[in-house]
Amino acid sequence: MTDPTPYVHFPGTAREALTFYGEVFGCGVQLHSFEEFSRTDGPADAIAHGYLTGGPVALFGADVSGDERPLRSEGMMLALLGTAAPSTLRHWFNRLGEGGRVVDDLQTRPWGGSDGQVIDRYGLHWLIGFEGHEGG
Repeated sequence: MTDPTPYVHFPGTAREALTFYGEVFGCGVQLHSFEEFSRTDGPADAIAHGYLTGGPVALFGADVSGDERPLRSEGMMLALLGTAAPSTLRHWFNRLGEGGRVVDDLQTRPWGGSDGQVIDRYGLHWLIGFEGHEGG
């Protein structure tokens, strides 16, 4: 792996969040519990390490334990610009918005490209867009 990969510390929702992202992006999910890693600093079924596999988005995640702080995303977006067909990007935008908040609807901009921003139900801020027309 040569690209930076986000590693998110969730407040006890890592299993749910990573499963959701796997569904959104159509990829597999690997989850390893605290018990599996012989950790005793949290609930046995909490996620010590999880990640998306075989899909278009790389993401790691785990549940916080002890005095670790969970994700609080400010001033950063995860950009998916031109990373898939326009129809796929629109689908991702809509799915990520389910239970989240659309910051700026996915729309055509004056320069001809389309983009939008959404904060998903787990607090990740996404910028999604594409150049050209959705049909081509």
